[in-house]
Parts: sequence; C-alpha cells; structure tokens
Amino acid sequence: MATTAGTDEKVSTAKAFLGADIAINYAEEDFPESLRRQNGGKGADVILDVVGAKYLQQNVEALADYGRLVVIGLQGGTKGELDLGLLLKKRAAVVATALRPRSVAEKGAIMTAVRDAVWPLVADGRIRPLVARTFPLDQVGAAHRYFDSGDHVGKVLLVM
Repeated sequence: MATTAGTDEKVSTAKAFLGADIAINYAEEDFPESLRRQNGGKGADVILDVVGAKYLQQNVEALADYGRLVVIGLQGGTKGELDLGLLLKKRAAVVATALRPRSVAEKGAIMTAVRDAVWPLVADGRIRPLVARTFPLDQVGAAHRYFDSGDHVGKVLLVM
C-alpha cells in the first residue's frame, strides 16, 4: 500500500501506524515519480482520491497501466484538466462515486457490507482508529481551528 501526506510526521505515521509500504511527502516530492522509484518503476493500480481537481493530472501520471483513479471527494476543487492521451496510453479509467446521493436501500447494503467485512477487523484490533485530539463539545470552534491548521495526525473528535 502506498499513500501521500503533507508532512514528514504524517509520512512516518502512515508507515508506522497505518502500515503503508510507501509513504510520500507530496509537499516535498513529485509523488508520481517517487511512487515509480519506490515501486520498481510501476505506478498505482488503484488510487483513492479525496482531493479531486487539484491533483487530477498527478494522479493520472501516477497510475499504472490499466490503473483506476477513484474520486470520492472534492476538497481540491471540482474542475480540472484531464490529459486524455495519457489516460488512453495507460488504458486507465477515472471513476467517481459518492455515498450522499445514494438511496436508503443502497446505503443500507453498503453499511451491511462494512459491518460484515470491516467491523470484525476493528473488533479484533487489526484496524485501530488514530485519534489526534479530543475536544469537549462546547469547544467545537477550537476543534475546527485545530483541524483546519493541518497540524493533526489522525481524527479530531468532539465528545459530550
């Protein structure tokens, strides 16, 4: 598994805590080039992207032949330029999906699949949440400021 992160601390956490084989600091390295260098010249078979337009071109560059870019978020914008020639050369695909617009029945089926396939891994400790910091509910503003700073490594929780 390979991942990108914006600080050396987050890269280290991805390797040590999350089990990444390859972790690249995208703020300091060209991540498609670094991925190929660390992966025997091969790109990624699947890229799960929460950013969207901001990294569209680099994600396509990072794909292996027959790779798939799956866009699940748009934190970096909704409109980007796509090099169709590179996509064709790699025989690659770009797929976009979201949970919010799905029907209640589809969401239920997804939740059942998560319960059956993922929850046992959480229950036995093979998947553990990484919590950066916990805030009381009455400090929601401070929690948002901390989250927006980008200084966190892991989830920011609000508790009652």
